[in-house]
Amino acid sequence: MILKPQDILFLLKLISIGKSAWSYNALAIDLGMSPSEVHAAANRALDAKLAVKNNGKIRPQVRNLEEFLLHGIQYVFVAERGELNRGIPTAHAAAPMDSHFVADNEPPPVWPDPEGSIRGVSFSPLYKSAPKAAKKDPELYQLLALVDGIRGGRAREKNFASKELKKRLGRYEKNSKSKS
Repeated sequence: MILKPQDILFLLKLISIGKSAWSYNALAIDLGMSPSEVHAAANRALDAKLAVKNNGKIRPQVRNLEEFLLHGIQYVFVAERGELNRGIPTAHAAAPMDSHFVADNEPPPVWPDPEGSIRGVSFSPLYKSAPKAAKKDPELYQLLALVDGIRGGRAREKNFASKELKKRLGRYEKNSKSKS
């Protein structure tokens, strides 16, 4: 079994929707993937122990996911930077990080997108459909930007992204345990 980037996108989507009910078809539409891709992502996440199945429901295994996101993702799904492009801001150029870091003279990292709002250095998204999915879900967008802060940020950006991601994963875990 080899973990794929869409597996992480799937898990981050589960974090963003919280305890809301979901189906493979609905997630497929939201994530720009096929239902079979979402199903395969769920199975790989279960095999990798990044998710658990309780009462027939798949939920992220928060402690393991946190450990992977904070310590492994930058080595497994390396961010590639490219040329100047129009795109969607990510990492330190997107919320929630953009309000904590002063813009320098360097162009910001962006996921290439012809409908993007700013011009910056292209930064490979975690998965090809991540920008499309992020446009539909602001919470998912922020989670992906934080993950990109870890994947390709400088030390201060990685540190901030790690702390914020831990906070959000902790909130998800607390909310999923209450009233379960």
